[in-house]
Amino acid sequence: MRQFSSMLNGLARSLRGKNSGNDDGREAAEAMAKDAKKNDMVLRSSGSVNIDGSDNFTTVFSKRGRKGVNQDCAIVWEEFGCQADMLFCGIFDGHGPWGHFVAKKVRESLPSSLLCNWQETLAQASLDPDTDLESDKKLKRFHIWKHSYLKTCAAVDHELEQHRRIDSFYSGTTALTIVRQGDLMYVANIGDSRAVLATTSDDGDLVPVQLTVDFKPNLPQEAERIIQCKGRVFCMHDEPGVHRVWLPDEESPGLAMSRAFGDYCIKDYGLISDPEVTQRHITSRDQFVVLATDGVWDVVSNQEAIQIVCSTLDKAKAAKRLVEFAVQAWKKKRKGIAIDDISAICLFFHSSPLE
Repeated sequence: MRQFSSMLNGLARSLRGKNSGNDDGREAAEAMAKDAKKNDMVLRSSGSVNIDGSDNFTTVFSKRGRKGVNQDCAIVWEEFGCQADMLFCGIFDGHGPWGHFVAKKVRESLPSSLLCNWQETLAQASLDPDTDLESDKKLKRFHIWKHSYLKTCAAVDHELEQHRRIDSFYSGTTALTIVRQGDLMYVANIGDSRAVLATTSDDGDLVPVQLTVDFKPNLPQEAERIIQCKGRVFCMHDEPGVHRVWLPDEESPGLAMSRAFGDYCIKDYGLISDPEVTQRHITSRDQFVVLATDGVWDVVSNQEAIQIVCSTLDKAKAAKRLVEFAVQAWKKKRKGIAIDDISAICLFFHSSPLE
């Protein structure tokens, strides 16, 4: 594993040698993505990723609901940025007429853009004489990742708005992503997908720890922002308890989340694409983390989810079993409502698919 300081110095030298800056960085990041895909280190569909020597084992499964085309998509990228101890994974839930195109576009753009911004931020920090990166490395790394995420998401949302072949005015996507870097995990969330960690309690029980906030419009801080921007938040008469975001003078678009990429019809009225970025130190008690779209969490509790995953002997089938359980739960708990698209990623903190 490369030392943090030597990696910074290498990136700093790389930045000094480039004249066109971010463009060169983006090209390099995209080239890394192509190489990773060629070497089976990138997964963009249902399946699993298990790289020799990695501390991760990841399984992905997605199932189309009964609303039309599957607007969910996911990605797992092992050795993210050619770093042996890094992994990127993300899950995206599109909505609206062009939602599946928006979700796939964000899945395509976000990882390489994040990698480029992370490398650039690292290099700049190493060149700053007032920055001591060797002191309190954990805090410095977090600030670098948070800054990189904020810059990336703003850029991706802007690029999406300018895209000539994707109409995202009334369409958008959530984005829940994780970067694992050694024993640290950085979580960035936009929308109402959710990440849940399974960890062992002092009593030896497996317990869930919710790592993200479901960004729904009725959350006090989200509702306050929307209302201050002249947007409205209320439930339809036939959907009690389902709060949506509406334009000031129209019953449109009725978005059931308060943060998303796209949806430019409502961006001036309180919807934002800013991620909440957090970090988690992975300990020996932490077993795995589940990332899933709201199609899972609408019908499955955090405790149920980790128990389903834990009880699946063949870990390569863990995400599929969780999704199939959610499908059956929809049929029982939400009769008469079309089953949503349902997708999940299970990231295990060990390299073997079997326990």
